[in-house]
Amino acid sequence: MRNFCMRIVRFWGTRSRLNVAQYLWVLFMLGVLAALESNQIGLYLVPPFGATLTILLMLPQASVAQPYALVAGSVAGASVGTLLSFFARGSLMAILSAVAAFGIINLIRAYHPPGVALAMYPLLLHPGHWFPLTVVLPFTVVASGSAALLSRLVHPWPAYPNPLKSGS
Repeated sequence: MRNFCMRIVRFWGTRSRLNVAQYLWVLFMLGVLAALESNQIGLYLVPPFGATLTILLMLPQASVAQPYALVAGSVAGASVGTLLSFFARGSLMAILSAVAAFGIINLIRAYHPPGVALAMYPLLLHPGHWFPLTVVLPFTVVASGSAALLSRLVHPWPAYPNPLKSGS
């Protein structure tokens, strides 16, 4: 059994190979989040935004990490939740909001998993009607922009974003 468990860890397990600069970037970005959301709700936003930062560092070539998906998917998800919060609140509506956001961000080809989670926040935590524009938009723009800049300036930062392809 022990050998079986070790094989699982060895072949299915993952390991993060971040350097000091990347850890400092995550710390800086969470500081940006704290500044954008100065009331206590900022603490609750760490999970989806922490996931966004992790995706940028660990999966920079994935479609869910590209700037359009990251920014548009996050803002669209938060906007769906904000719009529904005008009419309802609570856990059931938060679930409905997540499902609706999942469909909408797929429809606009901007799937970013934390965007689905961000759709629930306005219904559960009531961050305000401007949450998608005052918190989500600036954070995602700074996160993707700074990751792109650092990928060109800091070695061995992962290459980001994918180059745009010409074509149809």
